[in-house]
Amino acid sequence: MMKIINLLFLMVLAGWACGDSGAPVASPPGYDLKSPEKFVMGENLHEISGIVFLPGKDDSLYAIEDEDGRLFYFKPGGDKAEQVKFGKRGDYEDVAVVNGRTFVVLRSDGSLYVFAAGDVRGGEKLQGKEVNEFLNVLPEGEYEGLYGTSDSTLYALCKNCKQDDQRDGVSGYKLRQQRDGSFGVTEHFTVDVSTINLSKEQRKGKFRPSALARHPITHEWYILSSVNKILLVLDDQWKMKTAYSLKPSLFKQPEGLAFDSKGNMYISNEGVDGNANVLLFKYNQPR
Repeated sequence: MMKIINLLFLMVLAGWACGDSGAPVASPPGYDLKSPEKFVMGENLHEISGIVFLPGKDDSLYAIEDEDGRLFYFKPGGDKAEQVKFGKRGDYEDVAVVNGRTFVVLRSDGSLYVFAAGDVRGGEKLQGKEVNEFLNVLPEGEYEGLYGTSDSTLYALCKNCKQDDQRDGVSGYKLRQQRDGSFGVTEHFTVDVSTINLSKEQRKGKFRPSALARHPITHEWYILSSVNKILLVLDDQWKMKTAYSLKPSLFKQPEGLAFDSKGNMYISNEGVDGNANVLLFKYNQPR
């Protein structure tokens, strides 16, 4: 009997994340990570790698995929995704919005592509409108996570930087938009991941973030890792609160993360053996 109890205890530890108190938890407050609504993507978004909403406009989700320089937009659950070309082929990893009206696309080498949201709809190209390319804005490394604010600020997380051990911490950078439209790094910070209780399979050597977003209601930071199959929740000062294990059969390759204005969470998965998808986790605000 004791052996059975011990086995059940180990199974719980393997399948659930632990919060500050050490008690097992399955999902962030207000969400159920086991029961999403799934939206299947078409073949042109097979490599979907970043998603974002325009602030206050929950009807359309904007997405990029990591091979062609195209921005897609669609109604979650709708039949068709429209698209517009902003750049050449490249390894594009995330998309953010600053000022509520400007898109910023992150290339994996830390380069940024900036264009007005108002120029996106109405054609397959940006109709001769300006796309500003800022090369290697971030220090040398591989980047996948980008988040923008209403006051011209960007936050970027490094997936693989030489200066990071990544067992204990990952580099983050705060950027501000200048008068000429370019972005410059104003602050370097480190996200402490040493307290994450990862299994051997989840860790795979290092922690590698693939997306980040800020909750519109709690103002907590959410960091997604596709490699480690884990979702982190941090306070507004980047201090770790809780880590949540992601079920590989549901989160096959989670690369994109976004919230709408109501706090509903969207996580996009690249296509692996089948179509890519976007998972919707509805938010029920805790009382």
